[in-house]
Amino acid sequence: MAIYKDGTQLMQLGNAIFDEEHPPGEPAPRAGIYQCLGCGREVVVAEDAPLPAADHHTHLPLDGTTAWKLLVFADHRPSRRGDPLEE
Repeated sequence: MAIYKDGTQLMQLGNAIFDEEHPPGEPAPRAGIYQCLGCGREVVVAEDAPLPAADHHTHLPLDGTTAWKLLVFADHRPSRRGDPLEE
């Protein structure tokens, strides 16, 4: 779970990109914090950088396979208004 101090610096957004699951090694669609759907480990990944490989960290048998989901998008375009994920 991502942890923060100042909620005024965050924006909640119901964009479908937060629902997508990504396999290991796939380029990250956005810069941000990604969470492993198996064990909950979080990593920071730059936009278009490959998501960590399946052997990046150890899973217990109950954790299943490695897949990544965008948890927090790092908006590097602070002057934009509206939905920052819309192109």
